[in-house]
Amino acid sequence: MTARTTAGTRYPADRVTAYREAGLWGIRTIAEELHAVALAHPDRDAVVAAQGRRTYAELDAETDRIAVGLAGLGLRPGDPVIVQVTNRLETVVAWYALLKAGLVPVATLAAHRGHEIAHISRAAGARAHLVESGTKGIDLVAFAHEQARDHPTLRHVLVLSDLPVADLDPAAARARVEEIQHGIDPDDVAVYQLSGGTTGVPKLIPRRHAEYWYNARAYAEVLGWTADDRVGHLIPVIHNAGVVCGVHGPHTVGACLVLTDHDLDTAIPLLVAERTTSVLFGHVHYRAPEHPRYDELAASLRVVLLSGAKVSPELFARTGRGGAWVGQLFGMAEGMFLVTPRGSSPELRRETVGVPISPLDEVRILAPGTEDEVPDGEVGELCCRGPYTLRGYHGVDRPEAFTADGSYRSGDLAAVRRLDGYRAISIEGRIKDLINRGGEKINAEEVELLLLAHPHVVEAALVAMPDPRLGERGCAYLATDGTPVTLEDVRAHLAALDVARFKWPERVERVDALPRTKVGKLDKKVMAADITSRLERE
Repeated sequence: MTARTTAGTRYPADRVTAYREAGLWGIRTIAEELHAVALAHPDRDAVVAAQGRRTYAELDAETDRIAVGLAGLGLRPGDPVIVQVTNRLETVVAWYALLKAGLVPVATLAAHRGHEIAHISRAAGARAHLVESGTKGIDLVAFAHEQARDHPTLRHVLVLSDLPVADLDPAAARARVEEIQHGIDPDDVAVYQLSGGTTGVPKLIPRRHAEYWYNARAYAEVLGWTADDRVGHLIPVIHNAGVVCGVHGPHTVGACLVLTDHDLDTAIPLLVAERTTSVLFGHVHYRAPEHPRYDELAASLRVVLLSGAKVSPELFARTGRGGAWVGQLFGMAEGMFLVTPRGSSPELRRETVGVPISPLDEVRILAPGTEDEVPDGEVGELCCRGPYTLRGYHGVDRPEAFTADGSYRSGDLAAVRRLDGYRAISIEGRIKDLINRGGEKINAEEVELLLLAHPHVVEAALVAMPDPRLGERGCAYLATDGTPVTLEDVRAHLAALDVARFKWPERVERVDALPRTKVGKLDKKVMAADITSRLERE
């Protein structure tokens, strides 16, 4: 199934008109937007990484030739391509080349394994699988060929270091790309992102050219970025936050992406060398201010955003000690971005995740399971719609995920706090049964079902246990048939099912029976309190 067959996920016509009349949505594809930026800023750095750098002119010309090479393989506009690579210069090049060829990247993680990729690839109807050679822990090239075996639609395994490059002069390559882009509507699906949903493996989130580029442009505008900014990015770049905050965001204004991996010992020296002005730190990077070279980085930083967990006053102070403005970000692959506004008080920036980035974003806090709005200050479910928030999942009818007016039910508990004249949002927990392990969402039900497939497990519950570095890790409470099941047994079982390692429980607690409420439901509050107490005693 190609991108153009997902009409049920389109925005209503009246909303499309409103977003365009307000000047939010453009009339170009993402590939055309990049070309326009490259014409405006040809000699500025577009991306810098450990592997090298590209100016906008170089990035534009190189991706033109690769796009034509991809088309020469027989891949057609609208064909989905699984993208499973790490943070490298070549990743950004490949991303834009895919879009210029009219292909639809399906953003997965390098950590995903057969359990996830097999489902995602078939749900998307993938025609190709882009991987990276030489990754640690797994041969992704061999893995991709294995996944292609008996696949109903997948025809090509593409390797990041060996993408086809058309032997054409720049003008001819540009003409061919323009011909391809002419057949693509700015409201067609550009990218599939993955949900962190509550049932089964991830669902596909269609992101469309105009709304996705606007999402990034609005983010850049809120942060006050210009072409002089150099934006550091450490979290996975083929991820919604990676694309919006790291790739498209800087590029909407002609700024430079300084792309690194997650290891602070390799990241911070590059960020320092490139005089990075803005950086996003996920929870796994909250220890960055303790790095011996952080003061060098702080000397050039103007903006620091923190995302992934509650932020202490001490962390705010340490992160901004060079004079940088420090705020918070809360975002979701389904769309909505909340950012603490520039110029807001320390109280708002510490105690809330801010306000929506678009004037036409709509946020309501509803009593869970209802469409009744709760008063400001009370906790309810964060529900939202707007010019970059999805209207439906690809190929899945999930009316329970939306209100009657099309607002997305996020599954996050939140409250409105009136501060500095804003209706700012504080995140107060989750309705969704998810574990946030360093920014990656682990669906508890998915893992529980996999654990129940173990021959000796009778009952299983996965709960979050606090972790100072990652925020949360998974702890499995297991009741068995009498045969002991250890953490090593669980890991071997999930490895045999080819489940991504970040989903594996990192502790096992054996019980005779799982605690339940009076109505017979699993009582995860009891288990969460139990593991927290155990950790405090250890």
